[in-house]
Amino acid sequence: MVFFCLLLIDNDFNKCSNAFLCLIFLIFVLHHEKKFCNLLILTEGGFDQFTRSYRSFGVQRQPDNSLFFKEWAPGAEALFLTGDFNDWNKFSNPYAKKEFGKWELILPPKHDGSPAVDHNSKLKVVVHTNDGQRIYRISPWAKYVAREEKTVIYDWVHWDPPPPYIHIHPRPKKPTSLRIYEAHVGIASPEPKVASYSNFTTNVLPRIKDLGYNCIQLMAIMEHVYYACFGYQITSYFAASSRYGTPDELKQLIDVAHSMGIVVLLDVVHSHASKNTEDGLNRFDGTDSCFFHSPPRGEHSLWDSRLFNYSSWEVLRFLLSNLRWWMEEYRFDGFRFDGVTSMLYHHHGIGTGFSGDYNEYFGLHVDEDSLVYLMLANHILHTLYPDCITIAEVKTKLEGGLGFDYRLAMAIPDKWIQILKELKDEDWNMGDIAFTLTNRRYGEKCIAYAESHDQALVGDKTLAFWLMDKEMYTNMSTLIPMSPIIDRGIQLHKMIRLLTHGLGGEGYLNFIGNEFGHPEWLDFPREGNNQSYHYARRQFNLLDTDHLRYCQLYAFDRDMNRAEDEYGWLAAPPAFVSAKHEGDKVIVFDRANVLFIFNFHPNRSFQDYRVGVEAAGKYKIKLDSDEVQYGGHGRLDHNTDFFTEPHPFNGRSNSMLVNISNMTFLTH
Repeated sequence: MVFFCLLLIDNDFNKCSNAFLCLIFLIFVLHHEKKFCNLLILTEGGFDQFTRSYRSFGVQRQPDNSLFFKEWAPGAEALFLTGDFNDWNKFSNPYAKKEFGKWELILPPKHDGSPAVDHNSKLKVVVHTNDGQRIYRISPWAKYVAREEKTVIYDWVHWDPPPPYIHIHPRPKKPTSLRIYEAHVGIASPEPKVASYSNFTTNVLPRIKDLGYNCIQLMAIMEHVYYACFGYQITSYFAASSRYGTPDELKQLIDVAHSMGIVVLLDVVHSHASKNTEDGLNRFDGTDSCFFHSPPRGEHSLWDSRLFNYSSWEVLRFLLSNLRWWMEEYRFDGFRFDGVTSMLYHHHGIGTGFSGDYNEYFGLHVDEDSLVYLMLANHILHTLYPDCITIAEVKTKLEGGLGFDYRLAMAIPDKWIQILKELKDEDWNMGDIAFTLTNRRYGEKCIAYAESHDQALVGDKTLAFWLMDKEMYTNMSTLIPMSPIIDRGIQLHKMIRLLTHGLGGEGYLNFIGNEFGHPEWLDFPREGNNQSYHYARRQFNLLDTDHLRYCQLYAFDRDMNRAEDEYGWLAAPPAFVSAKHEGDKVIVFDRANVLFIFNFHPNRSFQDYRVGVEAAGKYKIKLDSDEVQYGGHGRLDHNTDFFTEPHPFNGRSNSMLVNISNMTFLTH
């Protein structure tokens, strides 16, 4: 219906034609989705049972303590189970071949009635391939995998603890204003090591709560053999990474977050998979397809990874059940879907720009199979869990949304980095900044962010380091006067973040540590840096040192979030930008009964500066980036009341005179 309305009201013939094509394409995709749902009911008993296939595949303990094993390996000649339980005998426990490439095995309980496979013991699937090879694999449905200290290959570890973890706290309600703290458990410590789930629960969750974030987006949770891949080369989809601790410790982390009123999202990677074979999905049955398309379609040339065959019934079972598993077993509250651009197009976004032309979004280059999968995933998640939150990491506009609640506004951090790299302060273009921050379709919810993990990775730098660079090592002390570089950097760091927060979207995201201006960059241990953890950590010790200015940036971030919690501008309609003054370097907008005033001029403050405002009455300063507690100079009197005058100005019904130093916002 949205597309039809576009067709009726747009006077541009080309746009109308494109909108009509969008409508036809959407009908086509919806037809396929409906057809799939009907097939589910006929063959699987409905999507509820189909998406809980983790209860039948892999290994399941039965009421009599027998163990039922089930795998899908359509290209295999034979399957055997081996492990600690049978002294690694490769042939004593064969699977029985069933229809449609499925294999099943039942292990009766021991004489004492206990399961044949002990908790925390190792297993492997032995696959006899159709070309005569014998290969060893981890079950794709393995719920826990681990690696011994001096080995490279991960092992399938049977996880069936005697008393399973019981969640105590209910899921919080879905926030109306989403303030996301993007975090990586392994780097969440100042110590040069892999940090743990327990460390995050004890030391990081209280900080997140204090900062006013109501949502955590956890990265690198799904098991990945290569730590330096940042969690984006998944090897075991149903296993929480064992390098941080046990599944129960992750469950406790989420449970404690829920007790604080914080929802937790999983960074889910269904766009591609690791090429690993012995401890990954690749060539599970000995063929080059199985879960993936055969090459070349089944390979991503830039990521050196495998691409799923979303048209396969069993792949859909695997991926949809994977989403359900994380929601049910760990009680995540939703997902950030990684690599959606790559999924949507056969070209995977490689060498392709998106300018806004509909021809770039729709056509034969669209991968209809992955499109249907994304729509199914969102439909099922939101049907089963009405408060579930889904976010798309996508560079294109999502016409129709595909069922996602939000998309990441990826152009915003790119714009800030471009400005800091290429422009002098006096050359900043206020109109260009405001356009980038507001360039989204009405009703298309976006998560705005000034920087995420992408900007922090080696080869780039955090915003704070772009602004202050090497002076962060020597001049961040409050015991000495601020240098011009530190002064400029601290003021711009605050202003960039609040401008993005207030104008850029319907949600806001911050990457762990950047709230207090974390210096340097992020780099995981690898051969190229002698396996060093020096840059694979978050230096919270800088924040906890009172005489360093990091605590001032932290305080501003905290009060910015608390102000949003009070006034709710993220949940309000888009802002009205009343001023983008290029000479004065001033941006003014109002949203949610709050007037935001930003002065980006490198060397001028303004007295009795007229600004437009819609609501008449008295205004007071609520947040001022120039306050001393935030590393400012305290040039504004917070006891001043500002009264509107019935003089229309810059498209607003009223106006008033204000004093501006850096950034101020006034409340009505």
